[in-house]
Amino acid sequence: MKTQVVMAVAFASTLAVANPVVAQDRAGWPDNFTVGTASQGGTYFAYGAGWANFVAESLGVSGGAEITGGPMQNMALVHTGDLKFGLTTMGPARESMEGNSPIAPGMKMDNVCAMFPMYETPFSVTALTSSGITSISDIPDGATIGFGPAGSTSDTYFPRMMETLGVNFERRNGSWSDLGTQLQDGLIDVVAFAAGIPIPAVSQLEVQTDVNIIGMTDAEAKKVVDNFPVSEFIIPANTYQSLEKESRVVSMWNFAMANCDVPESLVYEITKLTMENNERMVSIHKAAQFSIPENYTKNKVLPWHKGAARWFNENGYTIEQSNIK
Repeated sequence: MKTQVVMAVAFASTLAVANPVVAQDRAGWPDNFTVGTASQGGTYFAYGAGWANFVAESLGVSGGAEITGGPMQNMALVHTGDLKFGLTTMGPARESMEGNSPIAPGMKMDNVCAMFPMYETPFSVTALTSSGITSISDIPDGATIGFGPAGSTSDTYFPRMMETLGVNFERRNGSWSDLGTQLQDGLIDVVAFAAGIPIPAVSQLEVQTDVNIIGMTDAEAKKVVDNFPVSEFIIPANTYQSLEKESRVVSMWNFAMANCDVPESLVYEITKLTMENNERMVSIHKAAQFSIPENYTKNKVLPWHKGAARWFNENGYTIEQSNIK
């Protein structure tokens, strides 16, 4: 899959950077780095591009974000070393590590290590108000549903969830921005989003037209939780203008990852920078309010990079040696 690179190059200097980080050991550090994100219009791209800029500015290494197909492709790119860093969701991470990735069937992508927790990805549905669709059960038989980029978390799990809930649909893939435009133009009936909130494409949509942001009933949420590696999640009412009350959905955790061969000192400094500057991270994207050290326990899939594990263990959190690679 061809990818578009969006580089945001930054160099640290005493004038440009307020609090530059000076690492004691830079042996083996690359001259530049790229973070695998996802499509434009989604949270991964906004979060990943902002985070890459923050790291580049603070550590004095040029870096930026790359548009990719999302978690599955990021796992492949980081495992092979084509990218040093990437963002992934725990479900696709597990499938990739076990050799069940549709990108490279049979390849166990086990040279990927966790760095830090990002946020939960809620699975939610958006339709135009004019469609009359106000619940999942309202989705008409044979409706065209946009599931995001091929191989994304949404595309991997949401179609299966819909089938479990008895929805019969036609599948459509594309970037979140493109699917939002198709929904607005009446070319598709529903978009099934899986992204950190607020999702840029949804926020843009509700500025331009009236939309319904659709949650799950208690019974629907329970059925999905019983069948998939997700947990229940509540989208707060103040997340979107279109929400009048909180919305019950399901969610899956996201983590930043690194190729396990990236120098320990670099991953240590990046983890330290990210975990100790949450206010700056939240200024990049509101979903980063959950990018806090306490959520390190949400990783039950990836081994920890030794550089990240060192920071957590030095700061009162416990990562056992058996979980470090």
